Amino acid sequence: MIKKNATLSLAVLLGAAFGAPQAHAQGAPQSVTEVRVDVAKVEAGYRASKIIGATVYNGKKEKIGTVDDLILGPPDWAPYAVLSVGGLLGVGNHLVTVPLSKMQVAGDQFQLPDATKDTLKALPEFKYAK
Repeated sequence: MIKKNATLSLAVLLGAAFGAPQAHAQGAPQSVTEVRVDVAKVEAGYRASKIIGATVYNGKKEKIGTVDDLILGPPDWAPYAVLSVGGLLGVGNHLVTVPLSKMQVAGDQFQLPDATKDTLKALPEFKYAK
């Protein structure tokens, strides 16, 4: 369940991201706005801590990678999954990103239905900014 402080944090972040009216606190501009969220829909979702580390399968139920991280990318702050493809025990991993919206949930599995290890390895390698 979402706690009230998490909802407030989301409201503050969304207010800042979408140009809410500014107020001043301690001399610094602050943006705060109220955002109504259907908590029943959010409650049915997945926490990042449950997605990170999850195995990703294709439509043939073949293991094609693991979710290494989740990133919100500008300019629209859309969520992306960083997938680890290939490698053995963390050595030789190839990191790629896919829009989280392209992933599907089937039962308790995360899927990229049309992907294979080879098609994922062919994507540009993702490297974390330093």
